[in-house]
Amino acid sequence: MNNQDDIRTLKGVGDKSGKLFEKLGVCTVDDLLHYYPRAYHAYEEPVSIGDLAEDQTAAVAGVLSKDASVRRFSHIQVITVSLKDTTGSLQLTWYNMPFLRNTLQAGTYHVFCGKVVKKNGRLTMEQPEIYSRDGYREIMTTMQPVYSQTRGLGNKAISRAVAQALDVRQMEREYMPAELRKKYELAEYNFAIEHIHFPKDQQELLFARKRLVFDEFFLFILAVRGLKEKREDKKSGWVMRPVPQVAELKKNLPYRLTHAQEQVWKEVEADLQSGQVMNRLIQGDVGSGKTIIAVMALLYAAYNGFQGALMVPTEVLARQHYESIQELFAAHGIDKTPVLITGSMTAKEKRLAQEKVKNHEADIIIGTHALIQEKVVYDKLALVITDEQHRFGVGQREMLGGKGHEPHVLVMSATPIPRTLAIILYGDLDISIIDELPKNRLPIKNCVVDTGYRKKAYEFMAKQIASGRQAYVICPMVEASEMIEAENVLDYTRMLRQELPGISIEYLHGKMKGKEKNRIMERFLAGEIQILVSTTVIEVGVNVPNATVMMIENAERFGLAQLHQLRGRVGRGEHQSYCIMVNCGDQEGTQKRLDILNHSNDGFYIASEDLKLRGPGDIFGIRQSGDMEFKLADIFTDADILKSVSEEADILLEQDPHLEAEPNRELRRRLDAYLEKSYGKLNL
Repeated sequence: MNNQDDIRTLKGVGDKSGKLFEKLGVCTVDDLLHYYPRAYHAYEEPVSIGDLAEDQTAAVAGVLSKDASVRRFSHIQVITVSLKDTTGSLQLTWYNMPFLRNTLQAGTYHVFCGKVVKKNGRLTMEQPEIYSRDGYREIMTTMQPVYSQTRGLGNKAISRAVAQALDVRQMEREYMPAELRKKYELAEYNFAIEHIHFPKDQQELLFARKRLVFDEFFLFILAVRGLKEKREDKKSGWVMRPVPQVAELKKNLPYRLTHAQEQVWKEVEADLQSGQVMNRLIQGDVGSGKTIIAVMALLYAAYNGFQGALMVPTEVLARQHYESIQELFAAHGIDKTPVLITGSMTAKEKRLAQEKVKNHEADIIIGTHALIQEKVVYDKLALVITDEQHRFGVGQREMLGGKGHEPHVLVMSATPIPRTLAIILYGDLDISIIDELPKNRLPIKNCVVDTGYRKKAYEFMAKQIASGRQAYVICPMVEASEMIEAENVLDYTRMLRQELPGISIEYLHGKMKGKEKNRIMERFLAGEIQILVSTTVIEVGVNVPNATVMMIENAERFGLAQLHQLRGRVGRGEHQSYCIMVNCGDQEGTQKRLDILNHSNDGFYIASEDLKLRGPGDIFGIRQSGDMEFKLADIFTDADILKSVSEEADILLEQDPHLEAEPNRELRRRLDAYLEKSYGKLNL
């Protein structure tokens, strides 16, 4: 079988399940082979119910005393059953799976495996897997993959499809140079692909993962080095002269730029005047003032008779930038026209905006990925700025750049990455860092608490809301499936409404449609919603200066960089802000990691300290850099591999710049395929 064949060529994958696989981004057999598990279950001897602890993943066994009951809440069907053994009883719960009534009948013996949680003061197991006695015995002591799922396509169906794909796949030729495989003890590629899905034990899993992580970094860095070579010393067709109006704006701002902002602006201004194409990354912590640098650069282009574009990851953020830029221009008498382009605009609104861009009636264009659609034609696009660049990836950045004739590129990121790693990851860009916050910014007050503090936290939020403030509550992704992520947030919202009657509480999660997410965020921004219960979908959200409380449930499940990003949603206004991190775990080292956040608001310090604490054991936790272009690799956990790969890529390219030598031709072929898939036809 050709690995590029449609997923539907596998037995048991028809049109219906094929469409569900496509929702997961899996269209071909090759996509499925590279759809890696997000976790693994190690199936051990069932434990007694009386020995279970909260947050434990375990197996329990016994006979059901009653038939399953089915209750309906709004659009959710909840199936519950009680399992008893000589040490106690345990409630088991499933959502929207009414067919289980036929299986879960009184007097039948089953083994259930899942995570134990505490709800309403009692332990329960949600969405457990169900096995017969013999079926469970077969998989005991093995590691079974757990995949990200979608409604209608469960873990077992995905596992079966992967197993079949491994049986019928076309084996890949080894492309990693032999000396590198030997030096770093890397598994053979085909072995790694098979055993990342179905490892015999943790040692085999780590062996397979190390090879695939090495590959991801290796291909990525070779691609970045190619971009750097392509861009180095490239003459610019958009040479700019000094703009007195920008200097005037800077002088008349209601605040003074920090020393770091001034330094970064000098670097950007020098790039725009240099005659060379600018390719610069501005790294700055949340609230450090990157946006005003971007606005000044856009004005620089506009007053030179050119156009500038700002691309951001969410529609709400795009609209907020657009409105704040309009207000700034009106307040300072700036006669340049911004225009907004987003995916949810009506066809007429888009057409009018696109005409303004094409006819150069608009000097500054702000939007989401809609800015790179074919219908958007620019007149003189001289500057491209992407905010939170890692959420677009190099490919989309290049596509926007391709809308102009070698425009200047400015990339902004609030993701704190230690400089040593940033130089490797953004090797095609010059790096500027804004490493100080404005003087008037009040530091966020932090606390790490256990679950017993929740009641006090709710009372504290109620007091803040009585004072006119707003709050966020973040729930982690529930492990069972993407569908359950939404149910978890719904559960928490219902509970919080009971705890805090009279307060406007709404929820937000990644499975909601774009328009609905925008509507909720706009209502929160307007102050109509007082508490927003959300998943990490708000990590890159909007500026809500009135929000002063960030409460993060199960803080131990998140990487520190992600927690810092979430915390950055508050502390943006004149009022004192607070971050309450609820540690629900008791793992050794968890408190030590969270204490780093508790005692510092400096993102770069946090990132470097986190780097020291993380090790191979953390690969089963939450990945911090999942928004970059890696499926398995994590720049924090795998920092040592990243550094080694960077050195080896440089040595290889020095010896064979175009990978034309016989031993490297297979690697060249693989790199070309990687570039095509990742970046499209971008002439890289």
